[in-house]
Amino acid sequence: MQQKNIIIPKTARYFMLGEASSEIEQVWIVCHGYAQLANYFIRNFESLNDGKTLLVAPEGLHRFYWQGFSGRVVASWMTKEDRLEDITDYCNFLNAVYSECIPLLNRNVKINVLGFSQGSATVLRWLSIKKPLINNLILWGGTFPADINFEMDKDYFDSFKTYFVMGTNDEYISNEEVEEQERILQTNKINYASIRFEGKHEIPKDELLKLAKKL
Repeated sequence: MQQKNIIIPKTARYFMLGEASSEIEQVWIVCHGYAQLANYFIRNFESLNDGKTLLVAPEGLHRFYWQGFSGRVVASWMTKEDRLEDITDYCNFLNAVYSECIPLLNRNVKINVLGFSQGSATVLRWLSIKKPLINNLILWGGTFPADINFEMDKDYFDSFKTYFVMGTNDEYISNEEVEEQERILQTNKINYASIRFEGKHEIPKDELLKLAKKL
């Protein structure tokens, strides 16, 4: 048996809060976690929609029923099956969203990229492979994939600030895992800030606003 792959046209979707224009001062590209949909995930960022901020939420290319064969629909970025092709597909998709949105804004716009949970690995792979111009990277409630070579891409990761945000009671990531992630960043001398908040695997409004003031 031989596996054959073909490239086909596919319609993907993303959601926006705010209007793309030259008046925008900041854009946030936010990638959801496993078993979420972008139109619901983007609501976490409504507090940033102040007329000068554009929120862009791409959606994972794999949609499925969360339970059984009907009911709630969710999405993910990839699975272990045919993973390299999935990575290529979503990196091309995210690059297409970036290329469609950023030219609509003024040249001095600040570009923030946020990945939540599974979205953290997603945006890290996208950045390391495609290397789009950004100002800030926020990894929220997520861990790094083992295939990221911080050392090889050191110059690129030095071109922006990284924020590693984690709830103290995150039910999916242990304190030991958090410490290991920070050790990786420190070993590779990545310019980052670690932020811990009292909470679980979530994006609380007050913590998001605190972070936004630092960017």
